[in-house]
Amino acid sequence: MIPKELLYTKEHEWVKFEGNIATIGITEFAQSALGDIVYVDVDTEGDNLNTDEVFGSIEAVKTVSDLFTPLPGTIIQVNEDIETEPELVNNSPYDKGWIIKMELSKDVDLNDLLSAEEYKNLIE
Repeated sequence: MIPKELLYTKEHEWVKFEGNIATIGITEFAQSALGDIVYVDVDTEGDNLNTDEVFGSIEAVKTVSDLFTPLPGTIIQVNEDIETEPELVNNSPYDKGWIIKMELSKDVDLNDLLSAEEYKNLIE
C-alpha cells in the first residue's frame, strides 16, 4: 500500500504536506522490514534540523534504526500516542502511526522526494 497523495524518501519515510507543515512517518514497507516496533525515541522536538539529520530512532525486536529528516525545518510536534503505543507504527503507518510534524524552512527543495510511483519502483 503506497498512498498516492504522499511523497517518499529513499530511506522509506513518507511526507504529507499541509501548508508549510510536514507530517512524517515510516512507510508500510519499512515497518514490515523492521518487524514488531517496541520503542520510538524522538528527543529533538523544538530543534531546527537540516535535511538528512537524525531526529530520532525506532527500535524493533531485533534492531534499532535511525530516523532522518527528509527536509529542513523545526520539529514542532512528536506523536505522543506512539510513545505509549509504538505498535501504531506497525498497525497504522500512514495514519495514527505518524512520528513527527515539522515546520519547514523557507525555499524547501522537494526534488529529492519520490512520488508514489517512483517509490514503488524503488522497493520492487
